[in-house]
Amino acid sequence: DVQLQASGGGLVQAGGSLRLSCAASGFTFDDYAIGWFRQAPGKECEGVSFMLNSDRSTHYADSVKGRFTISSDNAKNTVYLQMNSLKPEDTAVYYCAADTKERLLRLWVFPTEGTWGQGTQVTVSS
Repeated sequence: DVQLQASGGGLVQAGGSLRLSCAASGFTFDDYAIGWFRQAPGKECEGVSFMLNSDRSTHYADSVKGRFTISSDNAKNTVYLQMNSLKPEDTAVYYCAADTKERLLRLWVFPTEGTWGQGTQVTVSS
């Protein structure tokens, strides 16, 4: 079975840091583009960051640029999202996704088309 498991969320004060992990089973990240998305209460899902494994290029939403970093450890088949200088508006359930470059880019533009598994809750208190 192909599975992605996001973890690492929690409660943190504003200005703090968290590192989210996304462990894959049933496939290898080498062959896919990987993205992090989030959905805050009462809001639509939005893209946070993605990495194209073809050239290891990365992209970030303007709201997290300079604060979040996406990385991968292919030996562990795990993708990370290092989140620093967290703000209350970062509070959301965070999901990871892996797909072809074309499909992930479409999901980036139209995140409401995504079908999400179990994410990890990040809560930032002010």
